Parts: sequence; structure tokens; C-alpha cells
Amino acid sequence: MLPATFSRFMSVSSARLEDGGFETATVADVLKSKGKSADGSWLWCTTEDSVYDAVKSMTQHNVGALVVVKPGQDKSIAGIVTERDYLRKIIVQGRSSKSTKVGDIMTEENKLITVKPDTKVLQAMQLMTDNRIRHIPVIDGTGMLGMVSIGDVVRAVVTEHREELNRLNAYIQGGY
Repeated sequence: MLPATFSRFMSVSSARLEDGGFETATVADVLKSKGKSADGSWLWCTTEDSVYDAVKSMTQHNVGALVVVKPGQDKSIAGIVTERDYLRKIIVQGRSSKSTKVGDIMTEENKLITVKPDTKVLQAMQLMTDNRIRHIPVIDGTGMLGMVSIGDVVRAVVTEHREELNRLNAYIQGGY
């Protein structure tokens, strides 16, 4: 059974988004385009891992955030740890990354902002921008499906705009 916080979804006012009609891509589409990370094999660490090990894992996998799970409960999400957490709560405060646990610096589940797979990409982008976050977990009724970054979202929007531009060019040139 998932904690109630996983059903939490911060909505974005549609008045703030463009209603151009062409924006159909969802967060699920972004996860599919990412390949392996869309199959539930997202990168994670536990609350008991050292911050050093978590940052080392982020570096090895070239990512900026890890999902944090409770030890022995890989389906029970405790929060998220990001590069920003490391900078603000370890480096700036002069703490040791080898002796500090991830659970001490992570963003906890009750403050975690998530999206559902059917969330539109522009909504996710707006949510990330408004909350100044760069990574957002994708959660459905069964648990975590993956995580998308602001880079993933921007790439999806650029792709959609490029496709729309190609359709308009074909229309103008009579190739529709």
C-alpha cells in the first residue's frame, strides 16, 4: 500500500498554459523516449547511504538526482536527493559527505512534488518552473514509474515544436 503522499499532485492552472491544441505529449511519452529509465529501473539510494555514495552514484550515471527509498523497502519512497541538496546542506554548511546520511539532507516525501503519467509536458514544465525544481518523480497508483528532468521536458517541447513547424511548412508548400 502506497502512502497517501504519492497520490499528491500539484495542479497547474490551464490559464497559464498555452492552449494551442498541438501540445499532446505526456510525461509517460517522455519516460518512453528515455528507454530503460521508463521501466521502473530508476536510480535510487537509501536513507542510510552516505551522501558521498549517493553523489558518487549521481556522478557515475551522469544524473542530478536520486530517488531515496527506505532501507529494505525498495517500493517505499522516502524522498529525493539532488545536487542542490548536496551543495546547500553539505558543502555550504561544511559537513562531511562521508559521515552524513542521505536521510539527513534529502527532500522528504511530504514535500515531494510529483506528476502522474498523463500529465501534459507543458504542465510538468510549468510545475517545475514555478517550484524551481529540476527533477520530478512520475507516480501512478502502483508506485513510481520513473523521473523526468527539466532537460527531458525541454527536449520534448522542442521536438513537438519542430514537428509542428514541419507540418506547417508542408501545409504552406502544399505537401499535406
